[in-house]
Amino acid sequence: MVFFTLTLLLLASALYFDLRYQRIPNKLCLAGLLAAFALQAYDNQWLGLGQAVLGVGAALALLLPAYYFRYLGAGDVKLMVAVGAFSGPTLLFWSVVFGLIFGTFTSFFIALYKVGWSGFIKMISRHYIYSEKVYTDKKSDTDSKSNSKAVTSGKATKGKVAGALQVPYAPALALGWLLACLLSPEIGPEIAAAIAPKIEALLTSIK
Repeated sequence: MVFFTLTLLLLASALYFDLRYQRIPNKLCLAGLLAAFALQAYDNQWLGLGQAVLGVGAALALLLPAYYFRYLGAGDVKLMVAVGAFSGPTLLFWSVVFGLIFGTFTSFFIALYKVGWSGFIKMISRHYIYSEKVYTDKKSDTDSKSNSKAVTSGKATKGKVAGALQVPYAPALALGWLLACLLSPEIGPEIAAAIAPKIEALLTSIK
């Protein structure tokens, strides 16, 4: 449960910074990564270090393409690198899979909360209409110099439209990790055993 608790604290801290400041501090991710390697080495020696390295490698392999295409921020990738060092490659893989699924819903609801329904519809409409306009201009423009300027301008304006609303992804990644832990045959029973008495005591006090 030590690994679970420390990873939970790391994700909770990242969640706070991402929701409040729209960024995850590098120092937090580095501290988490160093703590993970130290704990893995202390608990499982070389085997633990190997698991940490594999977890880091899995996080980079899975999330760097998402960062390249601007689906995730650099802070999200660094956070999951630290989580991978704590969790190992298997749990990290399922955390990312579930996190991407949760991200579809959390991004929608957070964007809806920030700009409202009408603002959300306008944002989507502007992005769609502008994308269509850029595509048409690029097809009809035969002058290479003018075409280069149009593409550059298009990229800049599209970036403004897409970047007008920053939606934190840490909530989705945290939920994905939690679900992966609960479904894990190694960690899930431990979590259930730790939580069950507290839930039972709470229900008894309510009665």
